[in-house]
Amino acid sequence: MLPTIQRDKLFLASRIALIATGMTFAFRAALEGIWGTEFILTKEQVGWIFAPAFWGFTLAMIFGGPLCDILGMKRLLGLAFLGHIAGIITYLVAKDATTLFIGTVFIGVGNGLVEAACNPLVVSLYPENKTTMLNRFHVWFPGSIAIGGVLSYLLLDTMHLNWRILIASLFIPVIIYGLIFWRLEFPKTERVEKGISTKEMFASCLNPLYLIMIVCMLMTAATELGTGTWIGALLSGTGVSGILVLVFINGLMAVGRSFAGPIVHRFNPNGMLIFSALFAAIGLVLLSKSSGYMAFGAAFIFAAGICFFWPTMLGFVSEYLPKTGALGLSLMGGAGMFSVSLVIPIMGRWFDDAKAKAAVAGIDAAKADAAAGSDTLMKVAIMPLILLVIFIIIYVVRRKHYQKPIVQTA
Repeated sequence: MLPTIQRDKLFLASRIALIATGMTFAFRAALEGIWGTEFILTKEQVGWIFAPAFWGFTLAMIFGGPLCDILGMKRLLGLAFLGHIAGIITYLVAKDATTLFIGTVFIGVGNGLVEAACNPLVVSLYPENKTTMLNRFHVWFPGSIAIGGVLSYLLLDTMHLNWRILIASLFIPVIIYGLIFWRLEFPKTERVEKGISTKEMFASCLNPLYLIMIVCMLMTAATELGTGTWIGALLSGTGVSGILVLVFINGLMAVGRSFAGPIVHRFNPNGMLIFSALFAAIGLVLLSKSSGYMAFGAAFIFAAGICFFWPTMLGFVSEYLPKTGALGLSLMGGAGMFSVSLVIPIMGRWFDDAKAKAAVAGIDAAKADAAAGSDTLMKVAIMPLILLVIFIIIYVVRRKHYQKPIVQTA
């Protein structure tokens, strides 16, 4: 066991690395319109530029999971640092859509390696309190999106500065986490500490419950991050700033995850997921019908829904399927980001098609944007409704096991 001060420093650095990751998501949401105008891109084309942030993340997590035990978490985070630095520099010198695409690949890989290393790191640091600490770690994903959203609003909308200044601000958290991690000793992963073999880890990832959770992760991530990526466009015709709604949603999520401990104790991971799916679906439907400041009320319900999705999906696997190890956590995160890489261009196409139909019908531009956003949000709402059914079925089937970890057979 590492000394408490060493453990606290590692947890701090992990959160700063996640701040860098989350800020990139906020910046993309803010830059969607600016890049579309400067580089003459449709919403679907912007979606394809954004996609590597998610499939690059996916590849980094899938390969990073098995490498976590071989190379060590410290080396993976060193590679994450290099990916972030390369991505920032590429964005700063971008002259066309292709360069933006390449920069997004680097950023996506850096983000994925942060998750691939930090999720098992948190589990290894706090084996007695995994779901709660994963939620506290993931406070800083929505927290950093809120920070990045406010920064975007101030620098771009208020001060009207060049978007490259916004991108350059990413150097601050990246350099800080790189320096802290460089100086620290890392623990062994939980799997290695418990003596679970690599063969057993791979076999455990074929457990039927694990495979079901992978499928669910495709939809939870798309619901949360797909909507967040397009929030500016989806609310562009409602008379309210999409970036401010994004800040509001992620601020609420950060607060919710900060107090996850009592909620986990009261509901257990499966109960939290049922709650999340229900409120996410209701929130999306209300957002599709909202205009003006009513959007903030709908966003509150949506935020309550997606608040615990990502960390509790990971916590569910870590608590009930522990033999899947770092690979299990990485595949879950990778599946989530892969689904978002697919859904964001699809959502862009849904928006473009709905707007075109509204224009043909003679609807003015602002109302056409509102109609397109509403149509897209209603389509996204189907995913949490499906999840609600799945999570209830899992609860019913396994209700006798909730007072203790589910016994996993390899």
